[in-house]
Amino acid sequence: MARVSLRTPSHQAFARHGWLQALAAVLAPILAMGVVAALGLWAAGAADLPDGALPRVVAATVVTAVGGTIELSGNAGGLADTKAGLTVIPLSVTLAGALVLAAGFLRPLRHRAVAGAPELVGWALRIAVLWLLALLGLAFGARQTFTLSLGDSTLGDLGDLLDASPKVGFTTDVPQTLSFGLLWLAGVLLLALLVSRGAPLPGRLLRFQESVRPAAYAMVVLLLAYVALGAVIALVTAATKGHAPETLAVILLGLPNLVWLALTLGLGVTWNGRVEGPFGLPMPHVLDEVLRTPDVSTLNVRTLAQYDGNVWWLVAVDAVLLLAAAFVMAARSPTRVRAWQHALHMAVALALTVLMICLVGRVSAHYGLSVLGIGDLGGDLSGDLFLKPEVWTALGFALAWGLVTGFLGGLLAKPVRRRGARDKAREG
Repeated sequence: MARVSLRTPSHQAFARHGWLQALAAVLAPILAMGVVAALGLWAAGAADLPDGALPRVVAATVVTAVGGTIELSGNAGGLADTKAGLTVIPLSVTLAGALVLAAGFLRPLRHRAVAGAPELVGWALRIAVLWLLALLGLAFGARQTFTLSLGDSTLGDLGDLLDASPKVGFTTDVPQTLSFGLLWLAGVLLLALLVSRGAPLPGRLLRFQESVRPAAYAMVVLLLAYVALGAVIALVTAATKGHAPETLAVILLGLPNLVWLALTLGLGVTWNGRVEGPFGLPMPHVLDEVLRTPDVSTLNVRTLAQYDGNVWWLVAVDAVLLLAAAFVMAARSPTRVRAWQHALHMAVALALTVLMICLVGRVSAHYGLSVLGIGDLGGDLSGDLFLKPEVWTALGFALAWGLVTGFLGGLLAKPVRRRGARDKAREG
């Protein structure tokens, strides 16, 4: 009796997916992030950096975009000392890499309902090995030292005479870069499996897809909607008010940093921060006005409204887009899921999304120069910037908004879900 093979053509295609396909899945997001970072840095004026440093700065930007750590160091000869620190994630670069990586990971998994855990793990491990090698190369390439000019002044002449001109360099913390880069990769691959309706899951996890996948998909749609809306506003602003290079730099490097911050502000979340010295936050400039104070400032809709009353529109935009996301979630859910269950799913998903924004949206930067151990010199030679959220209140607001919009979205989606169920029954 002939043995019947249970392998389908798609299963065989997946089984043949090996190192060459994994290499393509890794190189594509690295290339995408590199292009986005290079264009953004070029628009920001980084092409004028000395010693042809742009490629190394691009490598450092890609490293930070995937969770890597860049260490800043400085010195100014024997008479002076510099200190610097920088913590910021260029989320435009991160988003570009995540979208391309997810597409490459899911491509061989299309048109399958179920996949065994060993298959998924094997495919992910091949990608992970090559990903770590790529990160290792980027980490060793992201190293540079710059000499800062003190200007045409007595201090500048003294620095040249005594070889005390401040120098700032950056290197990569390789172990942390590999560790956080691997965590970033795992998060993107897991989210890709959760979001994609066509991606297969192991049989034991199929029962979770009805509650998890619609909510995860709705949150991704919500975040991308904010990015798209922010890009449109930024382009219109650049076309009408000028500053096109600066606007392009913001779009290509930090647009999600701004629009996802706006999402949390519309929910009622409070951020604390301060801007001092030459540092500043990118557009809109009202952020810089609120935070440029002697003490730590409070950033929320109320404090922003003191400078610009239009920020109250953030609350209305949040309400509309969250309700739309809740509707999408409910429409993709089985008809047996009730409105109160949609409310719980939306609340948990939104709380996790806001937590992610709070973790990746923090900003911290400091640079200072001291001579003969006497403090930080003022002016353009020292500065401080930080922005951090009140996490617990942020999660509380997210849960409240999620419960309300999830319940309303479930009610609004009832006619659509029932009509879809009837259409499927007729087709059957």
